[in-house]
Amino acid sequence: MNCMQILEQVKPLRVQVSEWKKLGYSIGFVPTMGNLHNGHLSLVKMAQQKCDKVVVSIFVNPMQFGPNEDFATYPRTFESDQKKLADMQVDAVFYPSVDEIYPKGINQTSVHVPTDLTGLLEGATRPGHFDGVTTVVCKLFNMVQPDKAIFGQKDYQQLVVIKAMVDDLALPIDIISAPIGRDIDGLALSSRNQYLSAEQRKIAPKLQTLLQDIATAIQSGNNAFIDLCNTASQSLLAEGFDQVDYIQVCDADTLLPVKSFDKNLVILGVARLGNTRLLDNILLIK
Repeated sequence: MNCMQILEQVKPLRVQVSEWKKLGYSIGFVPTMGNLHNGHLSLVKMAQQKCDKVVVSIFVNPMQFGPNEDFATYPRTFESDQKKLADMQVDAVFYPSVDEIYPKGINQTSVHVPTDLTGLLEGATRPGHFDGVTTVVCKLFNMVQPDKAIFGQKDYQQLVVIKAMVDDLALPIDIISAPIGRDIDGLALSSRNQYLSAEQRKIAPKLQTLLQDIATAIQSGNNAFIDLCNTASQSLLAEGFDQVDYIQVCDADTLLPVKSFDKNLVILGVARLGNTRLLDNILLIK
């Protein structure tokens, strides 16, 4: 019977990982901020399929929160998270304090991926956010020293940014993208979904539906991407969404806007129901 370890400090984590590696085990890693749902658990399952031992981290990272984003109220549900991971027979949970990750405070050496990738889309309205993400992920990679790390496709820009960091810094880690976990009606699984009212929850799947409509049109030869995105935005507002932050068709690697389907594309959509911000995307492979 697997006995899940809960490790709060880097030193015992490294000792355990080193022992596993001496035995020839491969190490899979799933970094999270906790408040786990089935989408997270699907990443854990993929890590278990691809590696001998799996480490899941739970750390709410203050460095990626802006001044108007309340780090203090981010949901922290460690007891229920711990039970879910134990039920999945995860090998180890890394549950560090802020001081363990940032002993000198967050004004420390940071990792900056060029603004070509980080200054648009999510980064356009959240300055410094991706520096916080890449810095903590790089630190966690150095602490855990995994062979493979699993990230979900839902936070697509984050996935591209982390892949760029790993490539640019020559980190010896395989980044594996996991498909978006979805509810039965197509809504992308997210911790944010718990804040939707019953009425908003009925409206929310329309984001995925309209992104799928754009995908179908593109695959049918429609290259009027801007018109397709504008129509989808208007439809979301008509369906009851309160705001559309953006719907864009982008190059899947550079995240730059494109005008034709001659390379892999990603259709990215972010819209709001009340105060709840929903993200979704569809990847189109050429």
